[in-house]
Amino acid sequence: MTTLTTDIHTTDRGLRTRFASFLTSLSRALEAHAHFASRRDQIEALEAKSDAELAEIGVKREQIVHYVYRDLFYA
Repeated sequence: MTTLTTDIHTTDRGLRTRFASFLTSLSRALEAHAHFASRRDQIEALEAKSDAELAEIGVKREQIVHYVYRDLFYA
């Protein structure tokens, strides 16, 4: 009786690991860019200010989003 055993070991798992690492890094970079581009932190910081504090910088509460994205619009 013959027994056949195939034991295949890949010695270069480095390529798969490097590719997975690249995809993880790319995903994190895209997520960071999306968060930065959303400017949500700036909007929340301005919404937390009082009306008097907003008046000091010349912004009304209903203009907060326009103020945060002012560089993207023609004023």
